[in-house]
Amino acid sequence: MASIEVLHVNATRPETEGAKYNGFHPGSTLLAKGHKREPDRAAFIVDTIFDRDMEVPMRDGLNMRADIFRPASSDADDGEKVPVIVAWSSYGKTGTGFFQLDMTPGRAGVPRSRTSGYEKFEAPDPAEWTARGYAICNIDARGSWDSQGNIRWCGSDEGKDAYDAIEHLASLPWCNGSVTMAGNSWLGISQWFTAAERPPHLKCIAPLEGASDFYRDIIAPGGVPNIPMQAKVQEGICGRQKIEDLVGMIYKYPTWNEYWEKKRAKLENIEIPAYVLASYSTGLHTEGSFRGFENIRGPKWLRVHPTQEWYDLYTKECNEELQLFFDRYTKNIMNDWEKTPKVRVSILRFNDEPIVNHVFPAWPIPNTQFKTLYLGAGGTLDEKPTTDGGAVTYKSDVPCLQMGNDDEECAFSCTFDADTYLVGYAKAVLWMAAEDADDMDIFVQLRKADRDGNLLDQINIPPSALDMAAQDVPSVNVLKYRGPPGILRASHRELDDKLSGTNHPVPSHRILQMLKPGKPVRLEVGIWPGGMAFSPGEKLVVKICGHDMRYAEFPGMSGTAKTLNVGRHTIYCGKSGHVSEVTVPLSVGRGGAVA
Repeated sequence: MASIEVLHVNATRPETEGAKYNGFHPGSTLLAKGHKREPDRAAFIVDTIFDRDMEVPMRDGLNMRADIFRPASSDADDGEKVPVIVAWSSYGKTGTGFFQLDMTPGRAGVPRSRTSGYEKFEAPDPAEWTARGYAICNIDARGSWDSQGNIRWCGSDEGKDAYDAIEHLASLPWCNGSVTMAGNSWLGISQWFTAAERPPHLKCIAPLEGASDFYRDIIAPGGVPNIPMQAKVQEGICGRQKIEDLVGMIYKYPTWNEYWEKKRAKLENIEIPAYVLASYSTGLHTEGSFRGFENIRGPKWLRVHPTQEWYDLYTKECNEELQLFFDRYTKNIMNDWEKTPKVRVSILRFNDEPIVNHVFPAWPIPNTQFKTLYLGAGGTLDEKPTTDGGAVTYKSDVPCLQMGNDDEECAFSCTFDADTYLVGYAKAVLWMAAEDADDMDIFVQLRKADRDGNLLDQINIPPSALDMAAQDVPSVNVLKYRGPPGILRASHRELDDKLSGTNHPVPSHRILQMLKPGKPVRLEVGIWPGGMAFSPGEKLVVKICGHDMRYAEFPGMSGTAKTLNVGRHTIYCGKSGHVSEVTVPLSVGRGGAVA
């Protein structure tokens, strides 16, 4: 970029052991009905043409490489032309790459027999979708694998690349001129940036969970660098040249600039229909998914599911609903899709089955009633601020294992006497001081406790699908959810008035406001959207500490998260007039329904 030096490092070579690279072999193959890549994989349901390592030209003269699967019937001169579903990322196409469902215990509840092995990571399976009358295009984004150039991390430039790819695909003789996109994570993120570029032949999108602001959602939520996860992903992306060094960039440029601006999607430019999926359980996509739905301008549908994104992607229900959506906008089939409720939200019970697909008129939920609860020095959440003052301190730099309740976590709780539901955005307004430093990282989490005060986890995937007992489900974030988090580095406390909502503060990240050791300062901590159900006698618990309280994202990552914290932090609970509070979106159930 003209004004900013973009750091790069050498990408991991495709031939590296474990990358599952299967060579460069341009050409076409017929995969006959019943074909299986491996004996324990799903079979193709119809004859399918596999166009491998096809060139996809970009406006700057470079070529991306794609694998395309399409019904064999589309190849005939009089055959039915089909729409294309684009799966765009740098993770590897058609079963290649370090990232596979096998890296998660129990394969995230998706047995090998459910997928063909030809699917791109986090993408629809071509063996299923060619039978539904669609082509699947698995593209290796710029610089990854055998695509030319240097690898980019999402952003508006990648949106322009995808624009070029979509217009090229729409011109191919077997395509009906309609293109859509689908997939999780990077495959969802890329859709926000692509749709914002408005390619003429992109008819609709299906971002099935994906960040929309790379800085705020992934690399530095609240201004706190998320290095372990980013480093793991960065090292696992393969290419023959270089990759943007996002880890180096967040250290070199910790505040907002043009580079980070280009990695925040211009959602207001999106006017085509969108099927948006969200969940609470992901540590990377929750805020971005909800933000995306809120800010796009076209026809839109939101489904908040109660599980984990990979598990949901391969359910029969998800695929059948996606087909209805795609049929309506890429084939112009009048199938009453528009009658689908605009907003369906699942609400987690933690110790019971979730409420699934409760219909609301809009999101955020209109007429939400926010309730402010005040932190008491004795560990209470009170309806009125304390009159006797007080403060709570904790040691901020204890080892963080992310394996349960670590040391030095302050808890404040209240008990509900009726069925109560927390749905939407919460925030904490904290008066805090770093006793021994000029900055501090603060972590907040909303938890549910049972009638006996035991803190509860939500298992994201049915244990039966994982083929294990509930008590044996490993404690990793993919499989267990603890509650909505809030993260803030105190020096990033300046808010962006344009981005912040009534009850959802958003830091600007444009300036650093350092602390004076021992002096209390007011901090507004935005808490991610949540959906939690409480029965009479159950408790809402607000936890505050100096480390991330979520489980680590994957096995082997526990204890790798770092902060800048040193010494003790103090939370003021009315002392010297400094009142700390949490505001939560609560509704009381009547007759067993959500109010």
